[in-house]
This record gives sequence, structure tokens and C-alpha cells, in this order.
Amino acid sequence: MKIVIINYGAGNIQSIKFAVQRLGYEAVLSNDVNEIKAADKVIFPGVGEASSAMKMLKETGLDKVIPTLKQPVLGICLGMQLMCHSSEEGNTKGLSIFDTDVHRFEETVKVPQIGWNQIADLQSDLFAGIKENEFIYLVHSYYAPLCKETIATTNYGLKYSTALRKDNFYGTQFHPEKSSKAGTQILNNFLKL
Repeated sequence: MKIVIINYGAGNIQSIKFAVQRLGYEAVLSNDVNEIKAADKVIFPGVGEASSAMKMLKETGLDKVIPTLKQPVLGICLGMQLMCHSSEEGNTKGLSIFDTDVHRFEETVKVPQIGWNQIADLQSDLFAGIKENEFIYLVHSYYAPLCKETIATTNYGLKYSTALRKDNFYGTQFHPEKSSKAGTQILNNFLKL
């Protein structure tokens, strides 16, 4: 199986690569359009700021390629947010894969949300073997509200989408590669889709 982690300058890709290796698979880091299109599974990571990340995608033409992919694609954290219509972070236009916009948490909660929180309302084969209210690891100041593509939720001042799905596209606001056993299971489920 060919697994490609999109390498467009967003941080944290090595930890995802190591998490994939721990599951017994090899992953390639690439921003080559043909290599990404030829992959069996694509992981779209993201750590950083939305507008600068989107700028890097545009410079490599990946902003046009990612929405056309037909194989299972997993957006992680900022990767998931960039798959939405837009983000309030840097007033950024996204890839419009998911039919929602990303908002900043209100000042009523500590921002960013850093650490362990629970996922609930699990509705996808991505969560096979995962119990309701399992703990996962999050680091973010922006969130996707509940929408028709929500497949998991988390509460932090309000209930929001902690995972999204549309067709072959999946997104997790949490970091499966940092979410202990539950995250490993979710990543493994994605690789077995």
C-alpha cells in the first residue's frame, strides 16, 4: 500500500510518519502531484497558521489537486480546517471540501485548547473499536461547528466537530498520532479503509 503524507511545509509530519511506521506501514513525504494522485491513502497534516499554510498549498498547486483526489484522504488538525470553506484565522479561503466555516473559540474559554479531551457521537468506520467519550489529544484555537458532515464531537465551551467526513475525505481536529491507543486505532482504521 502506498501512503503519502503531503509535505507542504506544515509542521509535525515526522510524528505522523513514525505513527504510520509503528502500525507496520511505510509512508512517503511528498508534495509531488503525481505521487500524491497515485497513492492508496493520503494524509494531509497541518500545524501552523491557516493563511500561510494555504499560501504554501497554492505555490505548489496542491490547492487544486487535493479536492480532486479519489482515494481516502485524512486531514489532521489544520489540514482538516483547510478542507473547510474558510477560516477566521487570517481570513483564509479554504479548499471547500467540507461544507462549513472555521471559527475562533470565544474568549470565555482558554485559547488554545491544549491537551486531552473526549470525543462523542461517533458515526463512522473511522471509529471502529473506539468507545464513546474516549480521550484524544488536541491543540487548537479554531474549530469547525456542527454540520451535516460531523462524524464526532467534542465539548470545549461549546459542542463542535472534532471529526468530519464527506465521501472519501475525512478530517480530525485532534491529532491521532499523539492520542495514545485510541489515536493509533483511528489511524489504523483509516489505513484499512
